[in-house]
Amino acid sequence: MKKLIALLLSSALVLMMLTGCSSKTTDENTSSETTSEDTNEDAEPVELVVFAAASMTETLTEIGDRYMEENPDVTLVFTFDSSGTLKTQIEEGAECDIFISAAQKQMDQLDINADPEINTDGLDFVLSDTRVDILENKVVLAVPEENPKNINSYDDLAKALGEGSCLMAMGNEDVPVGQYTQKILAYYNLDEAALAGSGCITYGTNVKEVTTQVSEAAVDCGIIYATDAFSAGLKVVDEATPEMCGQVIYPAAVLNISKNQEAAKAFLSYLMNEESSKTFESVGFTALN
Repeated sequence: MKKLIALLLSSALVLMMLTGCSSKTTDENTSSETTSEDTNEDAEPVELVVFAAASMTETLTEIGDRYMEENPDVTLVFTFDSSGTLKTQIEEGAECDIFISAAQKQMDQLDINADPEINTDGLDFVLSDTRVDILENKVVLAVPEENPKNINSYDDLAKALGEGSCLMAMGNEDVPVGQYTQKILAYYNLDEAALAGSGCITYGTNVKEVTTQVSEAAVDCGIIYATDAFSAGLKVVDEATPEMCGQVIYPAAVLNISKNQEAAKAFLSYLMNEESSKTFESVGFTALN
């Protein structure tokens, strides 16, 4: 009888030990899963500051909203302006993670690997191996809906400017769209200073200001980007060829002053995926990836 009781007590003890181990393992697994879930839910929030050419306002805002929905731990803060203004702000110490320019010149002026004749101050802001050409735009001639001076091509514009019979809006000389316009004027052997002095040219600090002047019929025509004409619903009568002003390429890069370089690289990569490319192309950009 004593042996039977001892056997039963031994079996009960083993059962209790097994049950305890099983419970502990389950608790540990549950605790591990909970910790993992909590870690995902409590991902460290990141704020990315993106400086981008004014011509990207509508498309980049749309893409940015989509990115933040898919990545709730990331907040995107956009600043849109002329590439020249943005470049100066970066140079003067503005916080910025990603810079997207409407021309190579402004990016080159911040890139230590660029031609020293362009980066004359030896500025070093571009993070190595992150610079990439992401988009191409077109420089177009847009007119108000009524087209009061019947300008239907760049040839018509050149003739009207030569005669002093029209008022054209263009970007300032430190604005990429203004620099492209200067090349077009030079292509037609037109003297910008003389035209401005005679009241045939008005200026805008960025492409949006030029676009607004045309939209409000404050001028007879304006030279802007195809994407801005599309967004504003303007009538485009001609498109500049590469021979007239070169290609309009948009370079982008993560800056080495960024405190969130990996997150910035991830967003820059997102700008080049298929869905983002479709968004850019829907308004007239050409994706270069």
